[in-house]
Amino acid sequence: MQGKKTYQEKLFTQFLLSERVPEHNFYRQLKSVLDLNYLYKLTKPFYGESGQKSIDPVVFFKLCLVGYLENIISDRKLIQHCSMRLDILFFIDYDLEDELPWHSTISRTRQLFPEEVFEEVFTNVLKMCINKGMVSGHTQAIDSAPVKANASMDSLELKVPEEDLETHLLKIRNISASDKETSKRKAKENKATQEQQTISANKQELAAIKSRNKKWSKDQDQRPGAGNKGSKYTSNKTHYSPTDPDARISVKPGKARKLNYMSQLSVDTGHHVITDIWAYHADKKDNQYLQDIVERLKPRLNNAGLLWRNCVADTGYSSGENYAFLEQIKLQSFIPPHGMYKGGPEGFVYDKEKDNYTCIKGEIIPFKRVFRDSRTQTLKKEYRGSTHQCRNCAIKTQCLGKSAKEKKFAITYFKEEYQRNIARVNSPQGKYLKGKRQSTVEPVFGTLTQFMGLRKVNTIGIKQANKVMHLAAMAYNLKKYLKFTQKLAKSEAKALANFFLEIKGLLNAKSLDIIPLILN
Repeated sequence: MQGKKTYQEKLFTQFLLSERVPEHNFYRQLKSVLDLNYLYKLTKPFYGESGQKSIDPVVFFKLCLVGYLENIISDRKLIQHCSMRLDILFFIDYDLEDELPWHSTISRTRQLFPEEVFEEVFTNVLKMCINKGMVSGHTQAIDSAPVKANASMDSLELKVPEEDLETHLLKIRNISASDKETSKRKAKENKATQEQQTISANKQELAAIKSRNKKWSKDQDQRPGAGNKGSKYTSNKTHYSPTDPDARISVKPGKARKLNYMSQLSVDTGHHVITDIWAYHADKKDNQYLQDIVERLKPRLNNAGLLWRNCVADTGYSSGENYAFLEQIKLQSFIPPHGMYKGGPEGFVYDKEKDNYTCIKGEIIPFKRVFRDSRTQTLKKEYRGSTHQCRNCAIKTQCLGKSAKEKKFAITYFKEEYQRNIARVNSPQGKYLKGKRQSTVEPVFGTLTQFMGLRKVNTIGIKQANKVMHLAAMAYNLKKYLKFTQKLAKSEAKALANFFLEIKGLLNAKSLDIIPLILN
């Protein structure tokens, strides 16, 4: 017999969320393990003693985590989504009749709490992972990726010399509404300081930008997918964003130029748990941030009782200063040197005791001075011969070129640190860790950007971007925490296998081959 459902809304009903949300539900499990009650004491200094009650700080953090777990970057869409999900309402301790906070409350509360609060919550989540045995600590893989800022390239303003700043501002303020409609998109409010609006580049840098701009305009039609023939080359030296002055123009090969932030990420190689994340300006190189990352991460691991031994990163983090810094704090670097490093002129022999080089013809090129390279800001040692040494040399043209009269070259001040690092990188352990890095940190970045709301920062300013990145990392770690199954050792063989990974110099291809045999 055919059935037909007739719906009639009941005037009274008995409904309990705790009975409707299944035991195996993700948010029910997360609620049982995530204790955020310490937030009441941690955030109390940021509230007054009177006035209207704010959103519960625990509810705020749980709502933010839901946003990244559900891959939602809009606060407005987040509230709409939560209102339709029974398990999320149960997770944040709201009932069906309770009205959810207004979406602007989420934004204001995010601005109210400083970065230290978000970092503290991230550290506590990391401790949960450590206590469950998910973090080994001895090897950390570091990498970076640009994250799109909440600003458009169309709103860029041109920087001006300091003496012309007032005239430039007056000109902008007098633009009529009709002019604004016909011109490029303008920001509603210029949030940049006078320093951010002023050109900081020297004459040499400006000349280089001018030549790039000229080449850029000629090559527009040759770029793949080029549609705007009137595009101009933009640089952080000459342009700024009035919408988000902390955002920087950056580009990756094959990608469009965008306003981005740089996300620096550290991942433990044991079970791919994020141990550190931070937002930086996107106009600097990775090697300029490595020391700051290490100084923040090492105490965090030490406080948790973990000993960090190996620092693994790609070529972008290579510099002599970084190699020396890591050796000083007893960390082994596995960072391939960049292609420009040669260690000295080809065919020249170095005498370490006398600190000089001997050329192919037997002439000695002595050390002259230590200086800082104006382009790379790195320490270098200059070696220079005399004019009479090369005057009658048979290979003078090949060695010196057309204009030089004596042999002169510069070598990094940290040559020995470079060589020790290269030896580690080329060792069996270094080759193993290279593959480990590629299979560890890069997939984590892909997950964060594609599935956990880090494809774009929905806030303004680098401090707010840092909070967003910490929240995304927390959501990632909590998701791994619930999926992780702790494996208990059946005998002392497991501990012996881990011992091989910890002892310096024993991590090589052969030891890795025998570990599975020990475990079996």
